[in-house]
Amino acid sequence: MRARVKRSHLVFMGGLVGALSLVLAPGMVRAQSLDAFSQVGEDDFLIEESAQEGVVLEGKVDTGLLGNQGKDLPAVASEVGFPSVIGNSSGVSTGERLENALNRKKQLKEGIRAFQPSEDVKLPESLRRLAEGRKEEGVAQSRKDAKEKRGVSSLSSTIPQIKILSPTADTIADIPAATVVLQFSVGADVELRVNGGLVNRDQIGRTETDASTNLVTQTWYGVSLKEGENTITAQPVGMTEPVSSVRVEVRGTPTSLSLDTVEARIPADGRSLATVKGQFVDANGNRSNRDAIATLNATSGEFVGVDLKPDQPGFQVEAKNGQFTATLKSDLKAQNVRIRATANDLEGYTQLEFVTALRPSLVTGVVDLRLGARGTDYFGSFRDFLRPDKDKSTQLDFNSAIFATGKVGEWLFTGALNTSRSLNEDCNCDNRLFRSYQSSEQGYPVYGDSSKLDVVTPSTDSLFLRFERSSKIPGAAADYAMWGDYNTEEFARSSQQFSAITRQLHGFKANYNLGNLQVTGFYGNNVQGFQRDAIAPDGTSGFYFLSRRILVPGSENIFLELEELNRPGTVLERKQLNRGADYDIDYDRGTILFREPILRTDIGKTGEVLVRRIVTSYQYDSQDSESNIYAGRLQYNLARGLRNESWLAATYLKEDQGVRDFELFGADALISFGSQGKFVAEFARSRNNSELMGDVSGDAYRLEAEGQIFNNVQARAYYRFADTGFANNATISFVPGQTRYGAQVTGKLSSSTNLRLQYDHEDNFGIAPQPLTSFEDLFAPRIQAVPGSKVDNSLTTISAGIQQKFGNSIFDFDWIRRDRKDRIPNSALSSKSDQLRSRLNVPITKNLSFQAQNELTLSSEKDTVYPDRTVFGLNWAVLPGINVSLAQQFYNGGQFEGNSITSLSVNGEHKLGSDTAITGRYSILGGANEVTTQGAVGLNNKWIISPGLRLNLAYEHIFGNFQARNATGQQFAQPFTVGQAASSIGFNGGDSYSVGLEYSDNPSFQSSVKYEHRTSSAGANTVITAGVTGKISPAITALARYQQANASNQKILDLGDTANLKLGLAYRDPSNDKFNALLQYEYRKNPSVIPDTIQLGSGTGSEDHTFAAEAIYAPNWQWEFYGKYALRNSTSYLASDLIGSASVNLAQVRATYRLGYSMDLVGEARWIGQSDNTETGFVVETGYYLTPNLRLSAGYVFGKVDDRDFSGTRSAGGGYLGLTVKLNELFDGFGLQKRPPSQQKESVVQALRKHKNQHSSQQQSEGIGI
Repeated sequence: MRARVKRSHLVFMGGLVGALSLVLAPGMVRAQSLDAFSQVGEDDFLIEESAQEGVVLEGKVDTGLLGNQGKDLPAVASEVGFPSVIGNSSGVSTGERLENALNRKKQLKEGIRAFQPSEDVKLPESLRRLAEGRKEEGVAQSRKDAKEKRGVSSLSSTIPQIKILSPTADTIADIPAATVVLQFSVGADVELRVNGGLVNRDQIGRTETDASTNLVTQTWYGVSLKEGENTITAQPVGMTEPVSSVRVEVRGTPTSLSLDTVEARIPADGRSLATVKGQFVDANGNRSNRDAIATLNATSGEFVGVDLKPDQPGFQVEAKNGQFTATLKSDLKAQNVRIRATANDLEGYTQLEFVTALRPSLVTGVVDLRLGARGTDYFGSFRDFLRPDKDKSTQLDFNSAIFATGKVGEWLFTGALNTSRSLNEDCNCDNRLFRSYQSSEQGYPVYGDSSKLDVVTPSTDSLFLRFERSSKIPGAAADYAMWGDYNTEEFARSSQQFSAITRQLHGFKANYNLGNLQVTGFYGNNVQGFQRDAIAPDGTSGFYFLSRRILVPGSENIFLELEELNRPGTVLERKQLNRGADYDIDYDRGTILFREPILRTDIGKTGEVLVRRIVTSYQYDSQDSESNIYAGRLQYNLARGLRNESWLAATYLKEDQGVRDFELFGADALISFGSQGKFVAEFARSRNNSELMGDVSGDAYRLEAEGQIFNNVQARAYYRFADTGFANNATISFVPGQTRYGAQVTGKLSSSTNLRLQYDHEDNFGIAPQPLTSFEDLFAPRIQAVPGSKVDNSLTTISAGIQQKFGNSIFDFDWIRRDRKDRIPNSALSSKSDQLRSRLNVPITKNLSFQAQNELTLSSEKDTVYPDRTVFGLNWAVLPGINVSLAQQFYNGGQFEGNSITSLSVNGEHKLGSDTAITGRYSILGGANEVTTQGAVGLNNKWIISPGLRLNLAYEHIFGNFQARNATGQQFAQPFTVGQAASSIGFNGGDSYSVGLEYSDNPSFQSSVKYEHRTSSAGANTVITAGVTGKISPAITALARYQQANASNQKILDLGDTANLKLGLAYRDPSNDKFNALLQYEYRKNPSVIPDTIQLGSGTGSEDHTFAAEAIYAPNWQWEFYGKYALRNSTSYLASDLIGSASVNLAQVRATYRLGYSMDLVGEARWIGQSDNTETGFVVETGYYLTPNLRLSAGYVFGKVDDRDFSGTRSAGGGYLGLTVKLNELFDGFGLQKRPPSQQKESVVQALRKHKNQHSSQQQSEGIGI
């Protein structure tokens, strides 16, 4: 029954809450009023209220305090009339106290009257007890709160007031020291602590006392702080709890580098500037105030301003107080530009967009009409003058050359047309892709200035067209459609290896963005034969002969690839080289001469031996005009942005090579997880008509994933497969018929201990290529390697290792288990072995470190491919990013028993990054995990001795031949391999060294010299390169250059050295340009010798001597004279007793006279003479300018050829008429630049008169004021 009553109370409680609130309303109002008043009054008022209420403190009632404090109550309290709810509570029950409290409401004054419940209403017994219990709880809580408040008030009355005025809370300090200002009560003894440590009182520098406020202001100077977060506290002496504290952060050592640009997009006009800002950030996310040197690299554009260290790669800027800025100038191509900043071990990235510059329209060009006899156009092509067909009929010739660019809606149009020749054709009749030249081929500009030349309309035919606009999607590539020369950077993404295409072509290409979908396609006509060669370097710069002659100029792509000596098939590093900066190429001979020596070997991160190979792909003259190529790619972009790029894509390519066709289909995906990792998937399928095996097809695919799976735990997994019939010569090297998969986990156990585990499995089931060692192979190179013997083996590798740091020393310890199985009968590859690899890196000084490594087989059975090895090395960090390395390797046991490698080199650490993509003429595309890319090797191997003086050193000694038998087959020494057969190249032993010096600090004098030598059992090669240029006087500039080299390929012997000497003088007076002159001498030895020369040996060779001089003289604006003379003498040594000699002369003179601004007269004659034939021609022409853009001409021309051996004597001549139109507009207003209206300027007389009037008015005003 009692339980039922209690439940009924709970049921009725909700309904009676309103009634209870009315009953308790006076007490609630009183509590709220006291609470509000306590915020305004002092602590003694709180104590007074507690006393009036009869609150018991520590079991006693202080009546004396009640009496004294009651007198001091403010009048406001009396007027409000808050009576004591409870008086002396001893002996009074709770119910009586509650009832007395309710009854005493009658004593309230009339001014403020609270709600009064009726006195006749009686609560039921159960509800009254419930109300009394609630009241007891409220009073108890009130007692507790009052006690706490009184305790605080009592404590505050004994603790002096202390404040930290400076530094303020959350201040970020630049230096690890601060000035602390305290304020406290007079008479207080205060101590200062930083991070719990007591600050010495000797650092008190100033103390001030304010008598009006009884406060002391005390200044502490030079209080030491630590990097990062600091807590400053102040408290009375003897207390453990601080009274006042502030948190201060000190900028620390930089742990990261932040990079950004002020502008997100700038026009790609070659003039617009973008501001690049960077700062160093410490571990707490604050800007570090350290000074440093930052190196900037951009995938496009040019940094302008002062390069702090022009001798070093990249653009150097100085960071002051942790901040730096640089200015990047755009180029002419709309693209996304990636900017990288490095400083010591820190690096930062940012992205900038060059958008299409919608410039005003511009049209320039010339249209020429000529009426005269055929074969008598003196100013036309030399090969068409006096043609052998003797057709002299009159004809009307039309020639035009037009360039136009301008805005068409939201598109930029660029076009060029030349009806008489190809746009890329030069005066030597060379028609190169992209119209690009090497430094040795640049002519001296007689009419030159400091202008920059950019080729914007490259085309190997007579037409170039391009419509382009920047996509409205941020980060998307530009939309365009074009006809001309192009590269294929969209078909060589970082997610592509097996399906990548890196080519230079001519034809049609288009790219368009439909939302997140990017569509790209191209078509190439008149595609020549395509070849891929791999060459083993010999430690020198060259000459390296390719397998083909008569290359298509500008079509080559040259890479340096590194892969493990004993594990062919996986490229660890790939660098693309640039023509001019890294190498020179002779397209007729098919030779490459590098700027720097190319060493045969290198050492990996874990001490493994890496082999270097030169991989070149190019087009050659195949005499097949029916070849064509077309391809398309669909790419759906899931995300854009720096390091967040993700996409799904599909690629298709088909190439018609005449009797052979090649077809490639691919699908790839890249999923980026920011800085945490990424996932790459790729599938490719090829089909081609092999010249040896007929119709062949095959598949290839790979899966790669890497990232952080747990905190301090990094993991990577991979799977790669390439079928035997899969082929692609326009991508990275791989081994057809190989599968490789595995996983690697690296964990950080502590700040000084790392643990790594790895599993790797490899299957080889392809056909090893047959070596190219016969003389016939040099005469008849193939597109693909000749199949050799079959391979069928597998290798399983399990390794576990630990890395331990002892101070600055690093010790690595790895256990490696190899299980090798060979399923070919009578093969010696099968083995099971356990090997222990230990590695020690000890810093001797700050910049010098010692490295030692030992690989020791623990099992009784040794691996047939990996022998025991010992390595010693020294690494000297000469400058940031420049290391001098000396290493010695010894092989014990196995197939390399007794071999050794000694190497000394200057290595650069500057790189563009593993995921950097450089677009443009040369594409650096790739970067999926194991593939890294780097810029010009010629710029990375310089040791700066002093400003402007650089030293290049390299030495390599290889004892023994490294022609190993590995899992992919037997390696051989051969001059080159074709197709995907790089794994079959071995290299010979020998010594190679090089020493080079360059000086460029003085703009009036620059020089360089380099000597290289290689000697081995297979022969020797010496490379000498020297050059000097400078000013003899302000008007005379001199140039000298010498180059000598022989063949560097293996198995190519007995070729004579090729040497070249150039001397030049240029006269140009900067104060008077009436007379300019050039003088040149060139000596060439064996300029055309090739490996397939019919007769080899000392009896084969040739020498050329060429002398040329030309001058131009303009005494006044009416007269201009030009003259040129050249002589070439050639000697051929066909045998020791058979010598042939020939000479050719060229003489040319021209005179121009301007009768006025509208009429001119020109006369020119030339003579070409050889021992058995001569050619003579002259012309006289007068012209009249009907308008500044229209010239009418008439003239007479005559020419004669005397060829005794072939055509005999022939001549032609006669008068002709010409009409030349200079174009500066097309269509309605297209090409017209609107001139801004001239602004009216105030004359000097009016300005003086106005000033005088103002001055007079001012004086009159001042006089009136007086």
